[in-house]
Amino acid sequence: MNRPVEEMKQPYARRWWALLVLCLSLLIIVMANTALTVAAPDMTKDLGLSSSDLQWVIDGYTVPYAALMLLLGAIGDKYSRRGALVLGLVVFGAGSVAGSLVDSSGGVIAARAVMGFGAAMIMPATLSLLAATFPKAERAKAIVLWTATAGLAIAAGPLVAGALLEDHGWASTFLINVPIAAVAIVGALLLVPPSKAGHSNRIDYVGGLLSVVWTGALVYMIIQGPHFGWDAKAISAAVVAGVGLLAFVAWELRHPHPILNVRRFLDRRFSGSNLAVALFFLAVFGAFYYLTQHLQFVLGYNPLETGVRMLPLAGAVFVGSALTGYLTPRIGMKITVSAGMVAGTVALALLTQVDASSSYGDFVAPLIVLGLAIGLALSPCTDAIMGAFPESELGVGGAVNDTSLELGGSLGIAILGSVLASSYSSNLADAAAESGTKLPNGALDTAQDSVGAGYAVAQGIGDKAHEVAGQAAKATSPEQAAQLKGQAEQLAQGAGKMADAVGSAFSDSVAHTSLVGAVILGVGTVLVAALLPRKSASAAAVPEDADADAADADAADADAAGADEAVRERELQR
Repeated sequence: MNRPVEEMKQPYARRWWALLVLCLSLLIIVMANTALTVAAPDMTKDLGLSSSDLQWVIDGYTVPYAALMLLLGAIGDKYSRRGALVLGLVVFGAGSVAGSLVDSSGGVIAARAVMGFGAAMIMPATLSLLAATFPKAERAKAIVLWTATAGLAIAAGPLVAGALLEDHGWASTFLINVPIAAVAIVGALLLVPPSKAGHSNRIDYVGGLLSVVWTGALVYMIIQGPHFGWDAKAISAAVVAGVGLLAFVAWELRHPHPILNVRRFLDRRFSGSNLAVALFFLAVFGAFYYLTQHLQFVLGYNPLETGVRMLPLAGAVFVGSALTGYLTPRIGMKITVSAGMVAGTVALALLTQVDASSSYGDFVAPLIVLGLAIGLALSPCTDAIMGAFPESELGVGGAVNDTSLELGGSLGIAILGSVLASSYSSNLADAAAESGTKLPNGALDTAQDSVGAGYAVAQGIGDKAHEVAGQAAKATSPEQAAQLKGQAEQLAQGAGKMADAVGSAFSDSVAHTSLVGAVILGVGTVLVAALLPRKSASAAAVPEDADADAADADAADADAAGADEAVRERELQR
């Protein structure tokens, strides 16, 4: 496909096929994170990863992904949005191949960082190409499908990884990205029209580099502080993030063609939408982080069974997305988004009832409600964020939306993960004391590290019981046999009590962490509802009002930007 979309007088005929390619590209970069939560136990055993290593295997992807999106989105706008998509897929595929071949923690972390670099090109390109290819009357529907794909990927990651781990090693969860990326590259070249900005302004590289510095430092701080302690590294990252953000804002306010017009955040609809996206993914990623652990470790499901049991979430996302496409034009974005956030809060509140006796059935309702909430809230917010940018800055608009998403997800795993770890450690110490279980030196400290480590300690005690029982069978005297048999029975009872204590402690921690998440999202719901205007222009408006809504949105953008030149450019494009 060689004809640029900007030169077409009519809407691109194969735009829905192009959307399929964009959604496929989105699918693999979201699945790259969620699939790893299922593959992590096998990877930990095979490579001997410490808890610190595992954390950076996960977050080695997140830091470059979040930090580079804004700069790479602007570069894609200027030179080629489709080129950014294809190059990102090539880099992502290369990182996936490398990740499947390495045999050390450092190698996996480096491969994941390369994948994050590729994802930083892919993610904003998918949204910018979507917005450039679809006319405004259809853009909201396309964004609904884009959002539904993101929700599907959250649940599909564990399912695909679980299926692969049935017969293959953890490296297969990297390799599955390669054929999908290859299909997406071919599809992009055949079906997605080229697109780039219609201006020749130089890229604000200073602003772009400042955005990389403050965003990267902020994400590093979010990861380092809660998980590894507020040492010199975390505090230094916090200082760099704060100074970098101030320098970025000051530079952007003075630059004639900033990489991001920060005055847009004065618009309530724009800032409220970004806040909603960040808060929602804080709750979703945080909940996903501990739900997959509970299903695998406490309820004992294997990776494939865990993935299957996350499917109600994916199905509910599609239902919620269909509802928002129907409701938003009729009742307005404010009500739809607020309803979605209330539903998300309710889902987390339902999880506060989890205890040691909970079965999978107790998780079905929260998963369905959470999926409906994702579908209801995110599409209107993404549509509002993209609608705030002129056609020449669609890549930057996609990057802003995706950065809010990624920062929210990182905060969710950091904050709720930290609450979970602290609560679990405290609960396990109390449960072990109440049960009267005698543990070897250092065993409790090891068990408090994670729920997986806790069950490993219980398994170790059980293995010791079997060993002593074997010695009893070979004893040369009845007295020695009886003594060893008694020790074996005590160890077996201790192993059972330890396993029960770990399960109970983690279940109670899930309930406590869900309460914290529900409070955060509930407060956020009030803030978002206060920020979003009652009536606002929306790309999801009914077709007969589309032109008037677009004019209102453009005028608001022009006021925020203070740039008459941008107004003239948009009028010419229109």
